[in-house]
Amino acid sequence: MAGDFVPLTSREAASGLLGSISLTCWIFLLVPQLIENYRNGNAEAISLLFLFVWFLGDITNLAGSAWAGLVPVIVAIAIYFCLADGVLITQCLYYRVRNSRAAAHARHSSSTTTPEPTTPLLGRRRSDSLEGAGQRRRGSRQSYSALSGSQEQGQGQGQGPDGALAKLVEENRVGQGALLKNLSSVLAICVVGMAGWTVAWQTGVWKPAPLEGANGGVDMVPGAQVLGYISAVCYLGARLPQIYKNYCDKSCEGLSLLFFILSLMGNLSYGAGILFHSTEKNYVITNLPWLIGSLGTMVEDVTIFTQFRLYAFSESDDAAVA
Repeated sequence: MAGDFVPLTSREAASGLLGSISLTCWIFLLVPQLIENYRNGNAEAISLLFLFVWFLGDITNLAGSAWAGLVPVIVAIAIYFCLADGVLITQCLYYRVRNSRAAAHARHSSSTTTPEPTTPLLGRRRSDSLEGAGQRRRGSRQSYSALSGSQEQGQGQGQGPDGALAKLVEENRVGQGALLKNLSSVLAICVVGMAGWTVAWQTGVWKPAPLEGANGGVDMVPGAQVLGYISAVCYLGARLPQIYKNYCDKSCEGLSLLFFILSLMGNLSYGAGILFHSTEKNYVITNLPWLIGSLGTMVEDVTIFTQFRLYAFSESDDAAVA
C-alpha cells in the first residue's frame, strides 16, 4: 500500500486538511440550533426567510454539483445539506404551529370563561396566565425581571446594588461556561476533521485533485457554473433577514452562537482549502461562485457575532437597572 501513496506538497496537504475540517463543520452545523430550539420549546428567534433562502442555495448547489459531474462525495454532501435544512425547517414550522394553536386555545378558553364577581383572585390569575402560554421565552423572562425588580425595590433601596451585582456575576459565570463549551466544540471539530483526512489519505480514499481536466478547474459546465452563482447569491442573501430580525428584536436570544461559529469556520476553511489547492487564474475563476458563497458570507457571520455581543450587553444593562 505504501507504494501507492501519492506524494503530497505542503499546500496540497493543507488544502486536504482544511477541506476535511470544513466538511466536519457542515455535518454538525445545524445540531446546536436544533438542540437550542428543543430546549426553548420554540423557534421564534430564527427567521424562516433565512432558512428558506439558504435551502434554495443548497438546492442550486446540489443541482450544479450533479450537473458538473463532480465526485460522488461532493454530491452526497450536497444531498445531506438539503436533508439537514429540511429537518431544521420542519422543526421550526412544527413549533410555530404548535405554539400558535396553544395560544389560540388559551385565548378561546379565556374569552368563553368569564369569571364571576365572586371568583377568587387566584383563579383569575391562573386563567390570565393561560392566555400568555404561547408567548416567547424572552418575553416571559423580561416580565419576570420586571416583577423581580419591583419586589427588590419594595424590600428596600439598600439591597438594589447588591442584587444587580449578583446578577452580573452570575451572568459572567454563565458566559464563561458557554465560551469554554464553544471552544471545546470547535477544537473537537478540528480534531475530527484532521483525523478524518489523515485516515482517508492513508487508506487511499483521498488523493490530490488534478489542476486541469476532470472538473479540476478549467472545464466546468457553463450551466453548472451559473447554478453556482445563483447558489452564492442565495447564501449571501440568506443571512440578511436574520440580521434584520435580530435588529428589530434587539436580541439574539434563542439563536445558537455555536451554529454561527461553525458556519464561519466551515466557510473560512472551505474557501482557504480551494486557494491552497491552486491560485492559478483559470482555477480561481472556475471556483469563483463557491469562493464568493463561502468567503462572502463571513462578513455577515461577523455581523451576527457583533449583534450577539451588543445585545448581550444591552440585556445585562437592563438587568442591572431593574
